[in-house]
Amino acid sequence: MKTGKSTAGDTKARILDATEKLFIEVGYEATSLRQVTSRAIVNLAAVNYHFRSKEMMMQAVLGRRLDPLNTRRLALLDACEARWPGHAIRCEHVMGALFVPALQMARQPEIGGPSFLRLLGRVYSDTSPFIQSYLMGHYAPVFGRFFEAFARALPDVPRQELGWRLHFALKALAGVLAGDELGNLMPAFTQGKSMSDAHVLAQLTSMVVAALKAPAPETQELGALQDVFDIGDAQQADEQAHMEALAATVESEAHQAAVATAAAVSRARRGTRTVRNEGTARAATASLAVRREMCPAFPSNPLDDWMRTRSRN
Repeated sequence: MKTGKSTAGDTKARILDATEKLFIEVGYEATSLRQVTSRAIVNLAAVNYHFRSKEMMMQAVLGRRLDPLNTRRLALLDACEARWPGHAIRCEHVMGALFVPALQMARQPEIGGPSFLRLLGRVYSDTSPFIQSYLMGHYAPVFGRFFEAFARALPDVPRQELGWRLHFALKALAGVLAGDELGNLMPAFTQGKSMSDAHVLAQLTSMVVAALKAPAPETQELGALQDVFDIGDAQQADEQAHMEALAATVESEAHQAAVATAAAVSRARRGTRTVRNEGTARAATASLAVRREMCPAFPSNPLDDWMRTRSRN
């Protein structure tokens, strides 16, 4: 029989599991409390009781996975730096200290499980301000430690150059590792052959390390790319000019059509007025004729006739 305490613990775990799966699937912004309660089969009161807000709930999700991961990373980096002190440490050693613990945790369902790498990929790729702020606020010391280790392993790369190269390279590697479940990821890289995790990670890190060590672009390379940009800009300008000319033509044709329509309407109105006026005139003439025809003819007065005759005589 479960106690009240164990039931509360099960409810909290279900909420965290549901939130983690939704975060992996759709990201932080699209994860809603309604979706979490539906996936975890709990009510909103349970979520508010355990976490009080979406932000605190997500912090709990990230903390239970990333805190143990970073503890293992730092311990492994300490061991590597002790074994290969100073500049003796290689870039592959530092890269291994970053990703070996993640692969190990992905093999252990009780602390990570198969979806752990996908969670890391989502964390590194999610652009929401909350996730980015959380990572910088909680794990800046970890990032600093690994940056210094990479700087010792790559002394010829300027620190400013190294910063953005690491940002690009580590996100790319995390995205590859997070692209699928670990069970499907390994066969894709091994192509059916028996291959250890170290071999798979070596295949991936070789490309990343090559990118970190790549020389800075020379003048000829910059010039070649600038030429391509110039061609692209010219094409874009031509396309813009064509669109503007097309828009002007359409506007002119629309104006001409509007003028023609207005003229036709004006002519139609004048014609209507003319017909109406002619009709009015004809009606007036006809009315006058009718009135004249309808005037009665009275007989002459005999006295008037005698007076006119007498005046002549």
